[in-house]
Amino acid sequence: MSGTPLTCNADEIAKLFLFEKLRPDQVGRLCSEGGVELFQPGPVYAEGEPATCFYVMLDGTVVLSRRVGGDDVEVTRTSQPGVYAGAMQAYVGDRVPQVYNNSMRVTEPSRFFVLPAETFANVMREWFPMAVHLLEGLFFGSKTTQRAVGQRERLLALGSLSAGLTHELNNPAAAAVRATSALRERVAKMRRKLGVIAEGSFSRDTLAGLIDIQERTAERIAKAPSLSAMEASDREDALADWLDDHGIDQSWQIAPTFVQAGLDTEWLDQIALTVDEEILPGAVGWLNYTVETELLMNEIADSTARVSHLVDAAKQYAQLDRAPYRTVDVHELLDSTLVMLSAKIGSHVSVVKDYDRTAPGIPAYPAELNQVWTNLIDNAVAAMRDADGPATLTVRTALQHDRLLVEFRDTGTGIPEEIRGRVFDPFFTTKPVGEGTGLGLDISWRIVVDKHHGTLQVRSEPGDTRFQVLLPLTADDAQGADEAEGTEGTEGTG
Repeated sequence: MSGTPLTCNADEIAKLFLFEKLRPDQVGRLCSEGGVELFQPGPVYAEGEPATCFYVMLDGTVVLSRRVGGDDVEVTRTSQPGVYAGAMQAYVGDRVPQVYNNSMRVTEPSRFFVLPAETFANVMREWFPMAVHLLEGLFFGSKTTQRAVGQRERLLALGSLSAGLTHELNNPAAAAVRATSALRERVAKMRRKLGVIAEGSFSRDTLAGLIDIQERTAERIAKAPSLSAMEASDREDALADWLDDHGIDQSWQIAPTFVQAGLDTEWLDQIALTVDEEILPGAVGWLNYTVETELLMNEIADSTARVSHLVDAAKQYAQLDRAPYRTVDVHELLDSTLVMLSAKIGSHVSVVKDYDRTAPGIPAYPAELNQVWTNLIDNAVAAMRDADGPATLTVRTALQHDRLLVEFRDTGTGIPEEIRGRVFDPFFTTKPVGEGTGLGLDISWRIVVDKHHGTLQVRSEPGDTRFQVLLPLTADDAQGADEAEGTEGTEGTG
């Protein structure tokens, strides 16, 4: 929006803190190539428009805002003469997109000294060549540093996740190896027992009965109930007594195996009625090998299923062979991240999933959202490391109008009010030296706000800290969010 042209008073311009060190001829050039304009209440320029002018306020009230999702969020409101905004990066030229990084409006009639972006760039290069070089170095150096440290942070997170995944995979893999070795031993014993039975004087009916008992026992194992420790102990005692009463050795070894398989004294009574008394010990021994074999095969099946589940979670987390932007079920992303971080979360933290399963899929960059979840969960776990009382991480989803809420709540020590406003600043961290780069929340902010047009906010008090992510439900709101490299957040403050 253009203002009403007014007379440019060089003496007034020279009093502004930006220009107070300039020579009279320099101030005169500014007045001749720029000008003073009066703006009525309303917008001056909008975020994303070509940055054509550099504005310095003479008097009035200015409000700067940033677009977050579909809303304009106020960043600065001031009446301080000399504050500036607009084409602040004009001196860099076309090496960066020359667009306004925020929106500016005035709430009362306000006067600005307005300098065309090209003139601003020229006078900067002519009058302050060394300063321009320094500013360019700071500008691009900061971005390079942020990019490098951000990459380092992602690599550190990947290394931590890889270590955790290796640990998680090792447990079921080792269990499968142990079970396979034990199974080989049990099968060998079964072959020997089968040879003993074959050499005996068992009738065809007796052998058929043993095989029938074996089949029915295997079916019973598949339906074994889950018992409490007290129930299992009572049943072991009853089975051991039954085995002792029927002259069967090593009852203390056999009883726990039978209990695990869901067998009881009534089942053994049926076996005793099926076979003759003299071959009952051999029949029970044969069944013991059958039970052990079935249980070991179940253990192998469970272990390999766990490995498969972990591999699937890793693929889901990394989004291998998936489109970078697509409609996703956020709960699948959350679950895969929790699996990947399970070793880091540890057994001392209780994880509560409070999901609204009625929530629809949302358009998103899933691999990058997984990075957000990783950062927020990692911070929550770190916050609860030294907290008193039980440690609980609650992951909640809910629909809020046209947005999907994803909330991470921890019972840690909380974030002090004096630093709460800085947690999203680049390189700000409360972790000890060497444990954090201070970019986790900054990266998360950029992914949520700049890339998905969502919001990321924090609410905290001791024992209840909540990081809340709000994401658009439709592509219309989410698309167009570019991978921003970051913009200045202090414009207008001088």
